[in-house]
Amino acid sequence: MWRSLGNIFKIPDLRKKVLFTLFIIAIYRVGAHIPTPGIDGNALNQFFQRISGTTGGNLFGIMGLFSGGALQRATIFALGIMPYISSSIIMQLLTVVIPHFEKLAKDGGEEGRKELIQYTRYGTIILALIQTFFISLWLENPNAFQGTVIVPNPGWSFRLMTILTLTTGTAFIMWLAEQIDEAGIGNGMSILITAGIIEAIPTALFQTYILVSPFDPSHQQLAYWKLGLMAILFVVTVVGVILVIQGQRKIPVQYAKQIRGHRVYGGQSTYLPLKVNQAGVIPIIFAQSIILFPATIAGFFPKQGAMRSMATWLSPGSVPYESIYFLLIIFFTFFYTAITFNPIEVSKNLQKYGGFIPGVRPGKNTAEHLDYMMTRIAFSGAIFLGLLAIFPSIVSSPKILNIPFLVASFMGGTGLLIIVGVVLDTMKTIESQLLMRHYEGFVRKGKLRARVR
Repeated sequence: MWRSLGNIFKIPDLRKKVLFTLFIIAIYRVGAHIPTPGIDGNALNQFFQRISGTTGGNLFGIMGLFSGGALQRATIFALGIMPYISSSIIMQLLTVVIPHFEKLAKDGGEEGRKELIQYTRYGTIILALIQTFFISLWLENPNAFQGTVIVPNPGWSFRLMTILTLTTGTAFIMWLAEQIDEAGIGNGMSILITAGIIEAIPTALFQTYILVSPFDPSHQQLAYWKLGLMAILFVVTVVGVILVIQGQRKIPVQYAKQIRGHRVYGGQSTYLPLKVNQAGVIPIIFAQSIILFPATIAGFFPKQGAMRSMATWLSPGSVPYESIYFLLIIFFTFFYTAITFNPIEVSKNLQKYGGFIPGVRPGKNTAEHLDYMMTRIAFSGAIFLGLLAIFPSIVSSPKILNIPFLVASFMGGTGLLIIVGVVLDTMKTIESQLLMRHYEGFVRKGKLRARVR
């Protein structure tokens, strides 16, 4: 492992990519601490200190996760790359229902891909403008902060300044991520998201240390046996996430022999991999955004009324909230899997190139077989995602471990899923770079040794 890390810096172009990626991450994290004009940072900080350890209870909680805490600090990067993620998802949906976009995705080649990326950028700016307007209203409203005044001078001047500042910040983050894609290592957006999530780990560890209070047993809030149980649950959860992310069902595929002139093509056996977690983290994002929407809207209304009652009923940690949240994740897992995996298209491609699944007729029967297999696999992935998402709320419940939600969120939930997934993808990318240059990768096989030139 350490030898492989050392080999990274022995290869000039790989070393340059890694250092460039770290440089972009540093710029991103510096911007995440530059405050937005017109906001009382001390009042905002005191408010979040008072509610520290809770789940939040509004739509901006998930956005705060993807911005690395920049939203809670109301910095110029408060939106993070959430608008870009939403725009990318919308574009994927539009490629299914709009023929022009579908043609660009399938037959447009590199130019079509660039045009779709440009549409995604336009969508990002439009969504950022809309979201920043509502964020400015949210910041102006003392009811959303338990009566704390966050904006001393509210009005259209503040709103316009906030819209301009935060939208520009989102556009700059989008540009930073694209620089990583072009000259760095790994997926730019995923790398920036992970960097923001990882930054909160020291805070979570410090909160755990305060709860244990080894130097003052009389004020100890977290027993040592609970701490040990947390460590075991964390290891088990990480192992489970790795298995699900890398898990796939291999559907055997046989290609028929084709004779062209004096040459024989095909005849080999391969397999079609169906991923257990085909939808990734998207179902959790969709489900959390929808279920927290009533609480967000209720913040703009008086303390009484139907919206407030609904927000109280669907408060994070309650049985109705967690049950509906779990079911929404299952629904969106199937929905997004259906969008990204088309068994009819896969069946046509197999038939086009002379491939078939042993024991299954080509064409319609193959499509039905793939749909049946993908449905079963997606169900397993959906159940796992649902349990992973509600796991932090369960272990942070006063009736169970009663630990801060920030601490529990690193034992499961969206953050852990993103961190593990991005780390695995980045390790694979670096390992492929090392092996191409005859260096030993992260995983040693047999007695193979690195041959350093």
